[in-house]
Formats: sequence, structure tokens, C-alpha cells
Amino acid sequence: MKKQFVLIVMTALFLTSVQLTHAQPSGKIFRIGFLTASPASGNAGFLDAFRQEMSRLGWIEGKSFTIEYRYAEQKRERLPNLAAELVRLKVDLILVTAGAAVLAAKEATNTIPIVMTNPADAVGEGMVASLARPGGNVTGLSSLAVELNTKRLEILKDAVPKLARVGLLRPPGSGDTGNLQMKELRSAALALKLKLEEIETQPDAKGVEAAFQIAKQKQAGAIMTYVTNRFVAERKRIVELADKYRLPAIYPQDEFVEAGGLMSYGADFNDLYRRAAVYVDKILKGAKPADLPVQQATKFEFVINLKAAKQIGLTVPPDVLARANKVIK
Repeated sequence: MKKQFVLIVMTALFLTSVQLTHAQPSGKIFRIGFLTASPASGNAGFLDAFRQEMSRLGWIEGKSFTIEYRYAEQKRERLPNLAAELVRLKVDLILVTAGAAVLAAKEATNTIPIVMTNPADAVGEGMVASLARPGGNVTGLSSLAVELNTKRLEILKDAVPKLARVGLLRPPGSGDTGNLQMKELRSAALALKLKLEEIETQPDAKGVEAAFQIAKQKQAGAIMTYVTNRFVAERKRIVELADKYRLPAIYPQDEFVEAGGLMSYGADFNDLYRRAAVYVDKILKGAKPADLPVQQATKFEFVINLKAAKQIGLTVPPDVLARANKVIK
């Protein structure tokens, strides 16, 4: 009996050792680079979700991994240099948000693994060869932002009686002919018989203020924003101006509603960042990005803020309210 007890204890200790080794390979402190076009405020909450998931997977920040943060502060022309900095630091992996940040990282290295958190269309934007077989050193998540734009316009039309014109806040350059997100938005507006007033908007306080003045001049009956982290950083100002000009608005992320906005519909970005941590975990343990298929968003949220509706004198139809996952009263 004593020998059996000793054997059981030894087996348990061995299995525990194997699990710990699996959680933190070789005792090395891995360096993760984080690259985004937006300022820190545009990603703070999402990064919290990422770090929490890393902790759940057995990683300890400061002991088994560290993060090198690089923010372009709304200046996309800085991204190539920031990506090159991370490569020179010889980080073990680069975590990137979307769009220009992904492409800058991909241009800077074809060997360091790159994990995306929320590009609108990873294949269409040339980030990966295909979702099932990404190839190269890039993999991660896709937010389905292009497809969801149609749904946002539909909700806006249903929520605002007799809506005819929608002001679209978009960053400079996003209106280019080849832009997939804009193509989808224009097609959706046409199908819904809505006039889409495209307003080029510098993603800063002054630029956002000017955009709302133009929207009012163009007699827009509602507002929506192009999907970009650069607008997330200015969400508080955007929400304040929508209230000031009494314009109903729908946003791609619930962070806008948390800041006082009217409605949001889109992928759960916290979930995308948590799932990105799973990719990071697998790659740091030896998996190759090329062997990890790109996954699309699976969790979506439709949030309505009735306080905001009341402030601008909007009565949200009951059938629209019934569709919401969350209603703030």
C-alpha cells in the first residue's frame, strides 16, 4: 500500500510538471510586440481582455511574457517605422489590430509570427492567401466589418422613421475606389434607397467637429462611422456631437454606447482579443501561423441606449428594441 501511495504521488507530481512546462515553454520570457494605428485609448479595454485571457492560459506578464507597445497615434505613415522597430527588437511575435498596421507588420518581416485581432477583410485586403490556409507568417481573427456594415444601415433605417440621408464619417483615403468597406456601404445604401453622404473626417477633435457641421449642412438624418480604431479613440467627442446636433447614430462597437452613444451593432471586440490570445499561446508553444486558419467573429452585439434616444427626441420602434441584446434604460 505504501509503495502504491508513493507511486500515485510521483505520478501526480510528474503530470503537474508536464502541465507547467506546457503552460510556460522552457522558462523563457517571450517578447510580444503590439502595433496599432490608433492611440493607447483606442485599445485599452481590448488589451485588458487579451491580458486576462493570457493569464487564464497560464502566462504571467513580466515573468513569462512582456509586451512592447507601439502606437501610431492616428498617423498611419508612422506604422512602417514602428513595425521595423519591433523587428529590430527581435520580438517573438507581433500582435496587430487591423488594416494598415497588419500590412506594415507583414512588410517589415516574413519570419516573425503576426497575429491579427480585427481586420475587416483579411483576404480582400491582401493580409492572408485564404482563411483556411493563410500561408506565410500571418494569422488571427477577422471582424467581418465589411459584411456588418449592411446590417448597421438596415438597423438605422428601421430605427429612424422616414430616414433618407445618412452621414458617413470616414477617415481620409478610405473613400478610394478599391476600398472594400466603402464598396459594401455604397451598395447597401443603394439597395436600401438611402443617400450616403460621405464626409472625410480627420480622426481628431477638430476634424470630428467639422464633420458634424458638414453632416448638418447636407441635411443628414442620421450618422454612422467607418469601422476603424482611429474613431474609437475619439468616441466620447463623436457621441457628444451626435447629441449636440440631435442626430441618431449607429456605431460598430459597444464602446461608443458605453460613452453615451445611441446604438451599436458589431463584433464583440473583447472576444476577438481573447481569441487572439489563444493564437498567441499556440504560436509561442511552437505552432506555425501558416497552419492556423484565420477565424471570423462569432459573437455579435446589438446595444441600444434609451437615455440617448430620449435626449435627441427619438422613439425607437418596439420591433427594433426587441432585436437588441442589451437595452440601457
